[in-house]
Amino acid sequence: MRFSKSNDVLGTMNRGDAAESSLCTLCRADCKGKCETWLSSMVGRKLLYPRSFGLVTAGANNTTHVGVSYNSLRIQGYAYGAQGMTDGLTNSQDDCIFPNVSLETEFGKKVKTKIRMPLMTGALGSTFIAEKYWDSFAIGGALVGIPVVIGENVVGVDRKSEINPGLEKKGKIKSAPELDRRIETYMRYHDGYGAIIVQLNVEDTRNGVAEYVADKYGDKCIIELKWGQGAKNIGGEIQVRSIEYAMFLKERGYVVDPDPTIPEVQKGFEQGAIKSFARHSRLGATQLNSVDKVREDFMSSVEYLRRLGFNRVTLKTGSYGMEELAMAIKFSTDAELDLLTIDGSGGGTGMSPWNMMQSWGVPSIILHSKAHEYANMLAAKGRQVVDMSFAGGFALEDHIFKALALGAPYTKLVCMGRGIMIPGFLGANIEGAIYPERREHVNGNWNELPKTVLEQGKTADEIFAGYHDVEKMVGKDEMKNIPYGAIGFYTLADKLACGVQQLMAGCRKFSLNQVTRNDIFSGNRETARETGIPHVSDVNDESARKILNS
Repeated sequence: MRFSKSNDVLGTMNRGDAAESSLCTLCRADCKGKCETWLSSMVGRKLLYPRSFGLVTAGANNTTHVGVSYNSLRIQGYAYGAQGMTDGLTNSQDDCIFPNVSLETEFGKKVKTKIRMPLMTGALGSTFIAEKYWDSFAIGGALVGIPVVIGENVVGVDRKSEINPGLEKKGKIKSAPELDRRIETYMRYHDGYGAIIVQLNVEDTRNGVAEYVADKYGDKCIIELKWGQGAKNIGGEIQVRSIEYAMFLKERGYVVDPDPTIPEVQKGFEQGAIKSFARHSRLGATQLNSVDKVREDFMSSVEYLRRLGFNRVTLKTGSYGMEELAMAIKFSTDAELDLLTIDGSGGGTGMSPWNMMQSWGVPSIILHSKAHEYANMLAAKGRQVVDMSFAGGFALEDHIFKALALGAPYTKLVCMGRGIMIPGFLGANIEGAIYPERREHVNGNWNELPKTVLEQGKTADEIFAGYHDVEKMVGKDEMKNIPYGAIGFYTLADKLACGVQQLMAGCRKFSLNQVTRNDIFSGNRETARETGIPHVSDVNDESARKILNS
């Protein structure tokens, strides 16, 4: 594990145990700091560098790699040359500076979706965290120009949505105010970069979510099929503390545990022995028993979604074994999908059985290495492989670069879940503390600003390094409508973008399509064996010997 609880160089500290992503294993919305991602949401790119400049020198402690993980990949650098200069720029030293690195990219088959940096959110679905802080996530993502994903079950858990169980899928949903709010919040600031993606699970498909979205929004949305995720190998889950809400979810057709309709459970809740209920989604494809049947069903589903009017269709799969990975890549390529997100174990979620999360599935680096291997097999047959996004335990700029390089040329972007939710939490807490009258509306958790925030300032324009950049984008008058969480989101994204630009410049790559697997190497022999990325001492060893013997 690379990360300890504290980083003296950056002046950061984890409240809880640090995961491989650098985030705490348990990330709290009311946290007062200050992990690297939390602090970056205020100070931005300043946190790329050691603290106390002029008083210190700093030294790395991450050069002895043990085990196979993304941390055991290291980033290559070169002492000459430059590749991928954009139009109007030359290979002069005046042009080959890191701010000139272009992070713009696109994904998609027939319809290309442009994005300003190679990042997307994880699926933010029916968890209360996603609902409470949606404005920050959606507006922040739209301002940055990246895709934001509305996760599963949003319509089903919304008590204000109207679903007629007696109708066929088309027209079954009469109203879906929470889904509408989420789509329209993002679209309000969407300027042509990024996209809003709506995900479907078993219940969403039964309820007619795709039909509702197609009828109301047309092709403004991307629709996403879901096979699974990296944090658990069962359906989506939430926890509710109201027996009335649990009964509502049961009537909506969900699995609720314990069953609120059982008299003994009702009595236990009344007496306080039972305090909450877990709502579960169903497993997909249980009625299918062969690869051919799965393919047939998948292709039929994709064709149906296209008949509804969706020109862009994507798939999200989890950290299943190699057969499911091969199916996801092959079927997505055959169906000419626009994107395949591959979520490895090590990623997070709003709710999952803890020991399941600890023990199930294929770790991200192994899953992503095999994804590249399988994609190469299809490409060797002349196939145009589906564009990919890698997910599962990413939070920092080096994670983005390593994932893009490991999957190159197939990976077009990286999916982050928990990491880019932190600025939403932090911003809401800051806004609620500065403006108590807004606290309930923004779901703030603080009565006053803690010392960790006051060190940066007392007002938004003092606290957030990205404040004036956002103000320039939307105008001074519109700033009153921008939640502080969205400003934090933008500030964190700016730090990540700048960090990726610096790493790319060090590799002499000034456009994303120039990043290759040659830009990383393995820190130990075991990682080299499992990933196919050569060991540091083997990379360019042959050309080095030619230099010495010339």
